[in-house]
Amino acid sequence: MSEKCSGNCASCGESCGERKQESLLAELHSRSGVKKVIAVVSGKGGVGKSTVTSLLATAMSRAGKRTAILDADITGPSIPKAFGVNECEGADDEGLYPAITKGGIQIMSINLLLDNESDPVLWRGPIIAGAVKQFWTDVIWDDVDYMFVDMPPGTGDVPLTVFQSLPVDGVIIVTTPQELVSMIVSKAVKMAEMMHVPVLGLVENYSYFRCPDCGKTHAVYGQSHIDKIASEYHLPVLARLPIDPAVAEACDNGRGEELNTEEIEAAIAAILA
Repeated sequence: MSEKCSGNCASCGESCGERKQESLLAELHSRSGVKKVIAVVSGKGGVGKSTVTSLLATAMSRAGKRTAILDADITGPSIPKAFGVNECEGADDEGLYPAITKGGIQIMSINLLLDNESDPVLWRGPIIAGAVKQFWTDVIWDDVDYMFVDMPPGTGDVPLTVFQSLPVDGVIIVTTPQELVSMIVSKAVKMAEMMHVPVLGLVENYSYFRCPDCGKTHAVYGQSHIDKIASEYHLPVLARLPIDPAVAEACDNGRGEELNTEEIEAAIAAILA
């Protein structure tokens, strides 16, 4: 620290060791309560991240915790359909009230605000990021123990906004068996490290398919590389989820809370630890 230091870092261009870092965290709505925030991320699309988010939220709710999902995938929202909700609980001068599923999971998604759920959201990056931030600041979340943030794929505007604006307590990275994905996972892990957010572990989706007739398992997407990635970054593999047509059918029909969550229980244990 310089002898001439006034203690006002905002007016100083020096990068000394005592420099204070300005917080970019957005303020939660005054009537909201959220204890823990877990981001569910993937380096690329099509890995079943929203399905994993649905499984995690359902399992956490069954564990007796008040649970919420903030759907940050503005241009590809799927959480409302998976849980069979299509509108918010309402809005007033205080703020916006999230949708509530039959099992009590609170949900906020851009699809709950559109006249038609199939309408595209044609917004540029900064506007999309701003909308996600407003889901945190303007929505009245009712005493949430665990909020899962369903992130869009990649490392662009929205993931950066979430990591900077929300007090993310941990990250779960969703991947698939292909070797190509190892490079993508590495990007997600490194982004979390750069944002100083702990990675709780990896979830491999589409790991195998179990034949309903003979019970034999088949590696449809080839040999898994998840153990190699996990070892490289010293991360646990929290779940290996099979290809299960019943999961797709349940989500397509708004019955996400009826999903079998047995395979995801290790991930819930890691979050609760």
